Amino acid sequence: MTIPLAARNLISASLLLVLVLTACAAPGSPNLVPATLTPTPSPTPTITPIPMAVTVNGEGITVPEFEAEVARYQKAQAALGFTVSLETANKNVRLEFIDILLLEQAATVKGYKVDEALLQSRIDDLVAQLGNPEALTAWQTNHGYTNTTFKSDLRRQMAAAFMRDQITASVPPTAEQVHCIQILLYEEAAAQQALGYLKAGRDFNELAAQYDPLAKGELGWFPRGYLSDPAVEAAAFALQPGEYSDVIQIQAGYDILFVAARQLDRPLSPDALLALQEHAVQDWLAQQRNDSLILVAP
Repeated sequence: MTIPLAARNLISASLLLVLVLTACAAPGSPNLVPATLTPTPSPTPTITPIPMAVTVNGEGITVPEFEAEVARYQKAQAALGFTVSLETANKNVRLEFIDILLLEQAATVKGYKVDEALLQSRIDDLVAQLGNPEALTAWQTNHGYTNTTFKSDLRRQMAAAFMRDQITASVPPTAEQVHCIQILLYEEAAAQQALGYLKAGRDFNELAAQYDPLAKGELGWFPRGYLSDPAVEAAAFALQPGEYSDVIQIQAGYDILFVAARQLDRPLSPDALLALQEHAVQDWLAQQRNDSLILVAP
């Protein structure tokens, strides 16, 4: 009997299935476990890093924070009547952020932490100063802050202020100081003439009073690091009581100094103490900038 081709194919397929099933059930044959299909894992979403404008030792300021502060800076300068270019604003804000981050990091090393309780206490103080919470909210909005960015900025400022206080507290309240009198003239020829009078025996105090009847040339007591002109300071501390200097060219003109007295450990005036404290902070920051990894966006 001739079996049609389609039937033969069906029989062959059936036979093959029987053989396979028989083989699977044969004694001693391994139990075949159908392979489990492992689903293809979904790709892990890539988190795009937030662009940083300034990074100091791995910690930084985001571009949105930086741009918001630049806008606040320019607005504040405009309120004072100054027009500041974007380039200048970027530079000044960048330097300020670098200093704040350095101070904040040092405060953290010293164990200072602005926790939620301390932060809320400071916010409560601000609310009390402004009158009510709505006034603080209005201030934040007017200055381009959200509640989150305001708290972040306040934390930094509090930590930086703590570290500034630590640095300024290290400045002693006394220092070596000199008491100086000056003859300040605008023309070199006049200054050289005054120096000639002194060498001829004229009294310095009398000559100073002649050239400056109002203040009589009085500079008062001052320590190192107080005067804005380093040449004057260097000359003053190079003199002993009763000595006067040669003519010194300075920005304001031509100066002759006389040291009336000198003390090794004299109490600083409030103004001098403040100046030395600011010098201490700036010296500290300069050293930290030199020792830190600082990256800025192009």
